[in-house]
Amino acid sequence: MKDLVQSVELEVSQRKRLQVSQPKVWLKNELFRVGLAESLCTYVMMVLGLGSVAQVVTGQGVFGEYLSINLGFGLGVAMGVHVGGKVSGAHMNAAVSFTMCTFGRLGWKMLPLYVFAQLLGSFLAAGTIYAVYYEAIYDYCGGNLTVTGVKATAGIFATYPAPYLSLLAGFIDQVFGTAMLLLCLMALSDQKNKPAAAGSEPVAVGLLVLLIGISLGSNSGYAINPTRDIAPRVFTAIAGWGADVFRSGNGWWWVPLVAPPIGGVLGAALYRVLVEMHHPPLSEQDGGLVEEFEEETTPLEKQGNICANICV
Repeated sequence: MKDLVQSVELEVSQRKRLQVSQPKVWLKNELFRVGLAESLCTYVMMVLGLGSVAQVVTGQGVFGEYLSINLGFGLGVAMGVHVGGKVSGAHMNAAVSFTMCTFGRLGWKMLPLYVFAQLLGSFLAAGTIYAVYYEAIYDYCGGNLTVTGVKATAGIFATYPAPYLSLLAGFIDQVFGTAMLLLCLMALSDQKNKPAAAGSEPVAVGLLVLLIGISLGSNSGYAINPTRDIAPRVFTAIAGWGADVFRSGNGWWWVPLVAPPIGGVLGAALYRVLVEMHHPPLSEQDGGLVEEFEEETTPLEKQGNICANICV
């Protein structure tokens, strides 16, 4: 008995030594936590996405092709969801945040915080990729930073339309691409339908972005994200490309800024009207499904709960 007591005491003392002490300083304010997480996950997504573009462009096809860019952004989104998914919901896209506000999944008071965090993360990511690929960019273009032409490099950071694309066609392209994004995101988070399996949400969202890039990317680079496009565009204007980043493509810059929020709301509304509103009540489902619906949550729903607690 004495040996048993000594053994238990030894085990307890060893566990105490292994315990990690709680940090003395940490953020308790939910707004700060959400803002920091949203900035960081956007930064991660943008660094990996823009980095893939820089590698393809400066490598002149040796280090990747168009598919590499699709994979870079798709996997970048997946990593971003892992980084901030349980804290901010990892929107990483002002069109997503705006749509969540429109449908009551995010408080409107939170929208400025999300947009600012996304702009900050995108801007810093553009600066990081510029620094990392500085010598490669200058070696590729000979020090002549241009927006159009054979050796154009502004497209590493922001999106520009194909030469054949009109503003109207480009606007429709961006509305439709973002509508598909939000329609599918609504489906992935719909617990009464076929949502992404618990824990697989980052991969599912990343594959969705990859699919949009593969199928809807050639017209204008599938920005489908206002903050992803405008922040790096502003950076390039400051870094040496000048005002041409706003003049190019018949003043294209405003299209990725305005069209995606419209498309996001339309896509989410389409799913809601044609699918979500017609689900039978949970009480009509069998007991197993009811328990499953109650237990399972998704990043978008978790985000709605978080923001409801903050904004009410």
